[in-house]
Amino acid sequence: MKYGAILRACRERKGWNQEEMAFQLNVNQSDISKYENDYKEPLISVFHRWATVTNSQDVLVAYMAGVEGVTILANILATMGTGIIGFIKLGGFI
Repeated sequence: MKYGAILRACRERKGWNQEEMAFQLNVNQSDISKYENDYKEPLISVFHRWATVTNSQDVLVAYMAGVEGVTILANILATMGTGIIGFIKLGGFI
């Protein structure tokens, strides 16, 4: 399952850069990059902590339950107030 764009959107909604996220999760910044670019799959404990520290439990649970990723990204972007520009910034479709 590819969820890097969702993880990135949750982090950015929180307003954190990758270094801040790495600090919160007690991992290296390079690991955050790998998770967000789907090069590395986070352990479930990391995934859970990511959801908790970004207050994105609802988003990540919806995605894991099968809600379409583009719909979730659109909802995240709507709450961020960034619209299509933010969507492009996140890398477009997943």
